[in-house]
Amino acid sequence: MAISHILVTGGCGFIGANFVRFVLEQRPGIRVTNLDALTYSGNPDNLAELAGHPGYRFVHGDVRDRGLIDGLLSDCDAVVHMAAESHVDRSIQDSTPFISTNVSGTQTMLDAVRSCGRPIRLLYVSTDEVYGSLPLDRPDIQFREDTPLAPNSPYAASKAAGDLLCRAYHHTFGLDIVTTRCSNNFGPFQFPEKVIPLFVTNLIEGHQVPLYGDGRNVRDWLHVLDHCEAVLAVLDRGRRGEVYNIGGNNERSNLELTRAILSIMGRSEEMIRRVPDRLGHDLRYAIDATKIGRELGWRPTRSQWPDALEQTVRWYTGNEAWWRRVKSGAYREYYARQYGG
Repeated sequence: MAISHILVTGGCGFIGANFVRFVLEQRPGIRVTNLDALTYSGNPDNLAELAGHPGYRFVHGDVRDRGLIDGLLSDCDAVVHMAAESHVDRSIQDSTPFISTNVSGTQTMLDAVRSCGRPIRLLYVSTDEVYGSLPLDRPDIQFREDTPLAPNSPYAASKAAGDLLCRAYHHTFGLDIVTTRCSNNFGPFQFPEKVIPLFVTNLIEGHQVPLYGDGRNVRDWLHVLDHCEAVLAVLDRGRRGEVYNIGGNNERSNLELTRAILSIMGRSEEMIRRVPDRLGHDLRYAIDATKIGRELGWRPTRSQWPDALEQTVRWYTGNEAWWRRVKSGAYREYYARQYGG
């Protein structure tokens, strides 16, 4: 389908802001409306340079506001639904906002699309965490699109609920829905409660970096611009009702990640502070992205280490004013409570 106007939800967050910027750079003829509630991790600074851009519009609002959504859909032909509470540790402390935003917000969006009276493609951005955990001693096993959902954290469960709602609305009502499930993202503008910007900014400030447990947990790291490129490919050419895994082919243990950041920043392992493991901590995530490569010709080109990690670390060291504003705001209390310093 020809897409001329995309509604992006959560476009002031890390992935959302990179996606908005990526679309406007790659597809100058497309208009983008960005709906964001500007909760703690939604940062308008992430898109400050787009002020006055003729193809960009920002709307401050909530994905659970049905009247607002109905109005925004009146001249959009696609939705990229990214708005979500996304931090596992926060979901363990209090799952309420996760259920409200990630489940009720997705239901509101689906009902609005269903009722708008004309075809709209909706792409639901999900996560590999809906699949649960893989064993560390079976590197041959990866998550496929047909891997059963088995979420282990309140966050993952709320995203899995959104996945299943999208599946149900496609099956029951025939809505044009596609779903993507990505691995751990990294890159510029990431909120510094997530591990890479947290560790880099801690080291700049002279604080130790908190490593969960024994550090053996493995994640597949995907550069956010690889993710944005894949999402746009699925939006353009993905088959209705299908799920597409998006991975970086870049599995690293948390200890390996920590040591790499310390090496890039010229610090010793004395800067590691071991902290009690996260409750229910999944051991390993690994994405099989064969399907998106076979059907849509997409493969990651920006995610491989050491270059991608070094570039990311340099972004945070070179944009100190940005992350200091973030840390001095809503994040300060959480940062101090969770990690000290």
